[in-house]
Formats: sequence, C-alpha cells, structure tokens
Amino acid sequence: GRLLVDVADGDFLRNNFQPRSWEWIDKNHFVCRERSISVDKQRLISREVVTHVGKCVIADQFYAERLYNAESMQELMNAAGFSDIQFNGGMDTGSLRNQDLGMMEKRIIMSATVKKTWAPARQRKTGIKNVTVILGDPTKKDPLKPSLIFDDDDFYTIDQMKDALKDLEGYNFNYVNNHDSLISELMRVKKNTDMVLNLCDEGYCNDARKELHVPSLLEMLGIEYTGSGPQCLAFCYDKSPVRGIAKEMGIPVAMAIFIKPEDNAFDLPFGFPVIVKPNMGDSSFGINQRSVAYNIEELVNAISEIRDKLGYEKSILVEEFLPGKDISVGIIGNLPESYHVLPVIEEDYSMLPPELPKICGYEAKWLPDSPYWKVRSIPADISEETRKFVVECCLKLFERLECRDYCRFDWRLDANGTPKILEVNPNPGWCWDGHMAKMSGIIDISYSGMLGDILRAAEQRIGLKGLKSVGVAGEF
Repeated sequence: GRLLVDVADGDFLRNNFQPRSWEWIDKNHFVCRERSISVDKQRLISREVVTHVGKCVIADQFYAERLYNAESMQELMNAAGFSDIQFNGGMDTGSLRNQDLGMMEKRIIMSATVKKTWAPARQRKTGIKNVTVILGDPTKKDPLKPSLIFDDDDFYTIDQMKDALKDLEGYNFNYVNNHDSLISELMRVKKNTDMVLNLCDEGYCNDARKELHVPSLLEMLGIEYTGSGPQCLAFCYDKSPVRGIAKEMGIPVAMAIFIKPEDNAFDLPFGFPVIVKPNMGDSSFGINQRSVAYNIEELVNAISEIRDKLGYEKSILVEEFLPGKDISVGIIGNLPESYHVLPVIEEDYSMLPPELPKICGYEAKWLPDSPYWKVRSIPADISEETRKFVVECCLKLFERLECRDYCRFDWRLDANGTPKILEVNPNPGWCWDGHMAKMSGIIDISYSGMLGDILRAAEQRIGLKGLKSVGVAGEF
C-alpha cells in the first residue's frame, strides 16, 4: 500500500514556536498557552489554560509533542519497513490572521510504499473465552494473614481454585499476581481478554483498603470483570454507612455506637454484653474472643487492644452482642431475574468451650490451633418465616448497594429470635472451604460449579457475546 504523511515541521517549530500566546476558540472560550522545548530538544512541551467567560478556568492541562524533521521521519519509516520514501516538499498555511497557528503553521509532506505478505486469518476456536484471573501478590506482605505472608495454606487454596477452573469447559485462564507490573500486564493482555475474574480480595498490593482499586483500574482500562464495582466495595468496607442504609430501608440492625479515634469518653445507651470491632475492614480483622465485653473494664480493654496492639487508628463500632444464631445468606447472579439464593447456613458452636463467646472471628478463620477452629457451618435451623425475611432483606440490600454477580450477607438473631444484619460482603471469600462454597455444597453444586456460576452471572450481566479470543485454548 501507499502512505501519505502530513507532519509538523519539527525544525521550524524548534526555532519559531511562541513561548506565550492566546486565542479565542469561540465567543465563550479562549485559551492561553505556554510553550518550551525539552532539554533534549526532541519535544515541544505545552501548557494550555482554557477559560469560559462565565465559568472562569475550566481546564488546565500539560502535554508534549515529539518533533520530527524530514531526516528523522525517513529513519522512522525505514525502521517500520516502508520503502520508496519521497519528500514532497513543505506546506505553509499562508495565514494572515496573526494568531497562534501552533503545529499547523509549517508542515512536511512525505509519501512511502509498504509491501507485506498477506497471511490467511487465524481461525478462532468457537466458544472459548479468554479470562484473566487477578489474585493477591504472594511476594508482598499481607497484614491480615497470621504470618504476614502467603503460606502453604494460601498456596494450597490457590491450587484448588486453579484445579476447579480447569474443569470448566469453554474457558482459557491466565493468572496475574504481580502487582508491581499489574497495570502493564493488563494493558498487554487487554486485547485478548474477554473478561477478568477478579479474585483479588486482598486488595491492590495486599492492602485491604485498596480492594476497590482493582476494579477501578479495570474500569479505567475498559476491561470487563466479575464482581462488584468500586463504589459498592467502598460502601461495604465501611460498616457504618451500610448500617445507616439498612436502617433507612427498615431492615433491623444491632444497636451500636460509633467511636472516633479522638474520642476518650462516650456514653453506652444499651446494656452489656457488647462486641467491639473495627468500623472498617474485612476478614474478621480485629475480632477475637476478647472483643466481647461483659463490663466496662473489658470494654476499655477491647478498645485498647484494637487501637494499641493492632495499630488500628480509625473509628470503632461498639455493638450490642446478639446471643442468637449466627447465619449467612449467599446470592449468585444479578437482580431482577437472573439470580439464585443459596441455602442459608449457621455457625455451629457446639464444639466450642462454654466459657468462650460464640463468635466466628479471626481465630475461627486463620488460627488452626485455636478452639475456634472447631466452629463449623451447617444448614441453618431457622423458621421458614425467618428465612423468607432475611432473604427478602438481602435482595433489597443487594440492589440498593449495587452488588454484582455474588455476595454474602451476615446476620445474627437477638434473644427474641429477631434477625439483625451485621455485614454485607460483596466479592466474598471464593476459596474451596469458604462460606459460599459450603452453601453451594448443600445443594450439590461443586466448587468448580460455583466458580462457573459466578463467571456466567458476570457474562450475562455484561452481555458477553463477541469474543476476543483468537487461536486455540492455551494461547493467550
């Protein structure tokens, strides 16, 4: 083919650019410019301030443009495989309007030829979807893990997940876990990725506060992904707004007070026992057997442990401790129609020593030597009326908080059997022995099947039709 090139004359611009200029764009907008040449003299650096006559400054932006002359353009085109490169003279605007012409004032016109061998189009294997799986970074510290690093249990969990995904037909999986190169790697695979399976609940660089950064990055890159968006993750990471939204919707919540970091004194408008927990966070961080307080002294100690021993410097929730069943509801899919509610489960504390508070905290999830490791999840023994009520509330919260694809809701019953919402967990634990997998297992959905349901929920929500996958499974 033949190529025609019209490019600004770099030599002219180096010697004739206007350091400062301004012009009217239309009757309401004018722009002021400042320009300079880079140290290596290869770029023209510009600052533009765009002003609206009624709104003042509306844009203040910097950019740089590489400058080419005829010789450097010829080198560039030769390197790109073009031949018969011809310089067809220059072009001058000849404008007499005495305004800043910028890159348009003097130009170079060139032409060239390229010869390429035509190759037949590669055949797509019908139905294969390329899915990039984002995980936590095993090379970085993780402050929520007991040893602060990925251990054998973590790698076993990842292997179980990979084995389960292998059982799903119609997918080709690629795994990304190096967060230092996450952005560049996603940009590299973007054109061949149909969707991202976002399993990075550790957060960007294993910082739980940055869990929302991963979907934010994917949205900026224009890559579709599973699970909830950044706004939902931000809301649900902070327990207090979720409580407020639930109360606004008429959904019962436990009584609680909000203690700010600077608060050294507070009133407790309800009686003991109470449970002390970080207002922000997940993975039961900061919740252990000493979090349940039966008197003022234990309450002060529980708050001090979170602030001093764990180094948590943000706000704290002190909630009434509910003595009833500890239940969880899981939803896979998307409202209003394409979803299914998994069986409700409860925590079985029958193996727990009677002197310990019945909670499913950090010890139950992370410490095998703790008596809490014996806590098990079983089908919930609750009335049909209670089940219908909590499911109805979960569906309302799912929609209100804009949860997507899968979510888990944690409830607890009070002494009268009234359920009260504790937490909403978008993008909940995906591991083979987690709550969602246990709920699915009750109705004979395998771990692989559960992951497949999450993928299909996202595909249906996205409307994934045209595949980017090229070649056979295994190529990425």
